[in-house]
Amino acid sequence: MEEAIKNRYEFLYLIECENGNPNGDPDAGNMPRVDPQDLRGLISDVAIKRRVRNYVQLAKGNTMPYAIFVEHATNLNKQIAKAHEENGGLPDAQKGASKDKVESARKWMCKNFFDVRSFGAVMSTGANAGQVRGPIQLTFARSVDPILPLDFSITRMAVAENIKGKGTSEEYTKWESEQPEDKLRTMGRKNFIPFGLYVGKGFISAHLAQETGFGDNDLKLIFNALLNMYDHDRSSSKGLMTVRRPIYLFKHVGTDSDPVQRTRQAMLGCAPAHELFELITVQKRGDVKAPRSYSDYTVTIDNDRIPAGVQLIKCSDASDLFR
Repeated sequence: MEEAIKNRYEFLYLIECENGNPNGDPDAGNMPRVDPQDLRGLISDVAIKRRVRNYVQLAKGNTMPYAIFVEHATNLNKQIAKAHEENGGLPDAQKGASKDKVESARKWMCKNFFDVRSFGAVMSTGANAGQVRGPIQLTFARSVDPILPLDFSITRMAVAENIKGKGTSEEYTKWESEQPEDKLRTMGRKNFIPFGLYVGKGFISAHLAQETGFGDNDLKLIFNALLNMYDHDRSSSKGLMTVRRPIYLFKHVGTDSDPVQRTRQAMLGCAPAHELFELITVQKRGDVKAPRSYSDYTVTIDNDRIPAGVQLIKCSDASDLFR
């Protein structure tokens, strides 16, 4: 396992959605998520993490040490069992896993699964591999302005009905020939917003990284994933979704002349996260009434107020992290 990072980070990124549903709410008929008080749109942290996981799975082939634990359509207990099998075998079903066995399984999971190492996981099910607090946490992304959810009717020029009989192709052909043409169409609905610019925020704890082994290579991978995740997640429902470059990254580096003390400062941080985020203002241009593109907004950074011991990195590519 590589050496863990030794700097605290906060970051802010912008997600643009054009003619799509950025994050449907299953409790509201899959309408775009919205804050009912101010009508601003929301994208859940879970939705963003899913796309990060999907990108990493594509980029690394779902192979260890960059495998994905919370994988689509799988049983999480399978990987927990494997962690124990790789560390002396499964625990006794009646007695359960001892503290040492749980810790060995937990460390194995951190070493081999990128999302456990990054986001943490509850792995106390099945054979029990404990719990992990991940160094990376994300907020819900919130739109800069209120969004306008639209609900459109659509027509599918075919049906998918089951018929009586064995369901052979000949039977379906005969059934089709007996139906009126208008009975061979179905109606549906499609939900989307014309446009929305969402602000997402994230935090990376150097102290929790020591526990999971989250290192520089993981850091580069997470930002590559954030920058490129929607390019590998296209669908008709999502419209055109883009993470706009750059991601604004605050890196805590410390100020003390003593290297040991400066490292401690860099890990603890040199300013509160909310004060750093307040240095970046994203707002609609004054002459725009209904935003329909990223160019309808301005991003302003108050560079003069960046605290001592903190660097602002504009990350358009993961290589920017270490320049």
